[in-house]
Amino acid sequence: MTFKPLGSLSRRARLIAVTSGLVTAVALAAPTAVAQPTQDTAVTKAALADASTAVRGADIAGTAWYTDAKTGKVVVTVDSTVSATEVATIEKSVTDTGAKIDIKHTPGTFNKLIAGGQAIYAGGGRCSLGFNVRSGSTYYALTAGHCTEIGSTWYTNSAGTASLGSRAGSSFPGNDYGLIRHSNSANADGRVYLYNGSYQDITSAANPTVGQAVKRSGSTTGVHSGTVTGLNATVNYGGGDIVSGLIQTNVCAEPGDSGGSLFAGSTALGLTSGGSGNCSSGGTTFFQPVVEALNAYGVQVF
Repeated sequence: MTFKPLGSLSRRARLIAVTSGLVTAVALAAPTAVAQPTQDTAVTKAALADASTAVRGADIAGTAWYTDAKTGKVVVTVDSTVSATEVATIEKSVTDTGAKIDIKHTPGTFNKLIAGGQAIYAGGGRCSLGFNVRSGSTYYALTAGHCTEIGSTWYTNSAGTASLGSRAGSSFPGNDYGLIRHSNSANADGRVYLYNGSYQDITSAANPTVGQAVKRSGSTTGVHSGTVTGLNATVNYGGGDIVSGLIQTNVCAEPGDSGGSLFAGSTALGLTSGGSGNCSSGGTTFFQPVVEALNAYGVQVF
């Protein structure tokens, strides 16, 4: 499998799918045992930070990783393009950090998929609109940054005759969010399309938690469900396209779903970035946390 950004745009404004304790053991007869956990915890945090840096330094495309403070591990997911030799390189890179490593394999290839919650189009590519947002009386569409990178003028139809608006901001790689200013604010619908003729109202935005049940809406595959499996993940899509701070999930997605919404009930959570697999066999998908994007542009859901 290959991790890919999932490009795809939503229909007009209505087709908006967007939207990431210390356990102390007290030994009564051994005072030194009480101080030891604090020391170990400090070392573990430093080791995890070093391990994350080491994996990034290995610079192997088709990898994604996050750190788990509870287990003291850096969890690395590799797609089908990563060889056994490259896995060994990753494992060796963290040997001297003191952290543990957990290698997970996922089928397919991690990629940015340019294709469409409901579809939006530019520069010959299709993506999905995430969430419609606003700043005062000005309305915008929020989507993936690898989508807004492909063009400055956006449409709600493939023929390029129905205007959505113009690019107002774009951040990729590093982050994966972009902003399109609506040419007609009347088109901005603050809901997410559910691909069954109905919509989900979005009234707030938040960062998710591991294990949280979530849904994703995109123009290629509609609505799919799953859970959050990791936070603050970094994905190396290859070619220098490395994105950090992502939400990792087991929700499926396909090309064209990029930019689409990740949500839980009426709460916006993220924008589809990329992943591997498909909605027939399943896969791993990553999302740009929506709260970070909202704060970056000074906008809000409505």
